[in-house]
Amino acid sequence: MDRTMQALAGKVLGFVFYYPLFMSYLWMVGAALFRWRHEAGLPRPEDPPALADPPPVSVLIPCYNEAENVEETLVHALALDYPDFEVVAINDGSRDETGAVLDRLAAIHPKLRVVHLAQNQGKAMALQAGALLARHEILIGIDGDALIDRHCAAWMVRHFVDDPDVAAVTGNPRIRNRSTLLGRVQVGEFSSIVGMLKRAQQSFGVLFTVSGVITAYRRAAVHLVGYWSPDILTEDIDVTWKLQRAGWRVKFEPNALVWILMPETLRGLWRQRLRWAIGGAQVLQKNLDVLLHLRQSFMWPLVAELCTTLAWSYLLVLLTVLWLAGLLLPPGVLPVLGSPLVPRSGGWILGATCLVQFAFSEWLDSRYERGLGRYYFWMIWYPLVFWLINIAATVVAYPRVLARSTGQRARWISPDRGVRPGRK
Repeated sequence: MDRTMQALAGKVLGFVFYYPLFMSYLWMVGAALFRWRHEAGLPRPEDPPALADPPPVSVLIPCYNEAENVEETLVHALALDYPDFEVVAINDGSRDETGAVLDRLAAIHPKLRVVHLAQNQGKAMALQAGALLARHEILIGIDGDALIDRHCAAWMVRHFVDDPDVAAVTGNPRIRNRSTLLGRVQVGEFSSIVGMLKRAQQSFGVLFTVSGVITAYRRAAVHLVGYWSPDILTEDIDVTWKLQRAGWRVKFEPNALVWILMPETLRGLWRQRLRWAIGGAQVLQKNLDVLLHLRQSFMWPLVAELCTTLAWSYLLVLLTVLWLAGLLLPPGVLPVLGSPLVPRSGGWILGATCLVQFAFSEWLDSRYERGLGRYYFWMIWYPLVFWLINIAATVVAYPRVLARSTGQRARWISPDRGVRPGRK
């Protein structure tokens, strides 16, 4: 085998190994800065800062086939500890008993209004319908199976009051279902990956995405950017980029808690991660032209990270294929590679970094949820299961997006919500 090819293969293997290591430390540094600047000294989540003149808010709950969950969701939304609010539930052409449940609850709760769409239009259109019918300027969007914390609105609204350039404030989702291995690992994931990444990205200037399950919006800003795009699978990622490219600010508020259901089967997890990957690919394809606009150079690092992560995913798959082929073919046909999945030398550095990241992130989130330490042990499974699924979803998603015609409506796909937890 040519020495040049062998050297090139070694460099690619080094990139595949060191890139996640570098990003892990970058996230931890960014999260530490966020903690120091924005979280230190704040009261507990159950004691939000008082606002002198809090503006009214509209809570939007788009629903599609949520008969099993929506009543519990609405009970929590209607129990918000906030002086002036309404709840608008949008039934997006559900085929189950969702509409009947909503009508029954609307008859006994004066703060609840129900909108029935004749046909299923997708979450983006359901949110737009709710935004157009809402009475108030501040909109809080939650999913039809999410349980919002009673203090959530107060924590989010303060950002809109303090800064007129804030267009969206995303909250802090917490996992409800924890009875299986996948559920327990996702508890750690939302702290060590999702929460830490949002902290770091805000420290560095821009967010990749708000959480579609809990985000507050300034209606005027959403109107100016054309609302949520109906042809993007992940409307939350898309609207985040639209708002930031238009010059608005997007913030993360870790005290704004919401309890959510997540998949607890491999099939459900794959469908969810593939949907996220396809949506991310659509948004990247749509926004690559940001590199042509100097005034939007603040978005360039985010584009660079997405492109680098995409390259890393494909290279990891390529190296894995070459390594497996090298085990079967005669010596000298392919470069001699170690396993890219189980590195021989320096693997302890990557493993130790993962453990440090998990421990640091659980410490960050310990002020919002007690007992996170018990899930530390389960995070040893994260690289084995979730890395492989996320990488595979990324590799599959981009060819699909390139082959997909534009303008197709993105409609609801009923997710796997795992084992039903006890009522909170």
